[in-house]
Amino acid sequence: MAISRAERRAERTERARREFGSQSDAALDLLELTELAWHDCYGDVPPPESVVDDIFVVARGSLVELVHAARLAVTDFRDLRMNADQVRS
Repeated sequence: MAISRAERRAERTERARREFGSQSDAALDLLELTELAWHDCYGDVPPPESVVDDIFVVARGSLVELVHAARLAVTDFRDLRMNADQVRS
């Protein structure tokens, strides 16, 4: 079942608030831009949720790191996964 971009944003809002506080709207905007870039690169509308989770993990609550992680997700999501696994361990 396809869900809209707005619904995906709503689902991510709580986590964004928890991890980015007052910058949560900017974090959500960046994730929305990541979806657009993902579609352009891979043809899928949203990236897999595992990729979005990796972006959050690598960012560690920093908006600057979120930007870097989102870019890495689009350019080489396998490297993002390796970075996320490192943070998780």
